[in-house]
Amino acid sequence: MKKQRLSKTDWIKAGLAALSAQGPSALKAEPMAAMLGTTKGSFYWHFKDVPDFHAQILTAWADHAMGHLTESLAAEPTAPARLRRLGQIVAESHHPLCDSPALEPAIRAWARADAAVSSKLAEVDAERIALLQGLLSETGITNPEMARIIYAANTGMEELSTRDGQSNAGAMGSLVDLVLALS
Repeated sequence: MKKQRLSKTDWIKAGLAALSAQGPSALKAEPMAAMLGTTKGSFYWHFKDVPDFHAQILTAWADHAMGHLTESLAAEPTAPARLRRLGQIVAESHHPLCDSPALEPAIRAWARADAAVSSKLAEVDAERIALLQGLLSETGITNPEMARIIYAANTGMEELSTRDGQSNAGAMGSLVDLVLALS
């Protein structure tokens, strides 16, 4: 039986899973090839080198980190509904290429040791906080600290979920409802 040829997406998907499970040290050609049951040649067919692989993993994560939010929020009729939906989306934190709740905490851990990852994470964080601030402003909440508080709560909840396996949807929903009640 002939082996199926791996695509670049297969490699990126495996890289995101490895990052989530083992951290950035797992993102090397030889261990990744062994994990996928193939050769390093397949890796180098798709990626110039390991830094290219890292860059493409990071791009795949970042593209989804913001791209799906705009589409998902567009269907909601009011600012409070969009804010609640945003809370649900970030609490679910599912990536189409990696369904691990540990992905975002793994990206954050990687960013502490890699300047390129840190820079991309800072961009995504700034975009997300700006989106959150815009939604809060639409509901009449203009204090910019509220966006940062909600975002930081979510970031901490993601880390906690990697340890206890609990969903953050209820807690994030309660936080958003509390903020809306204060307005």
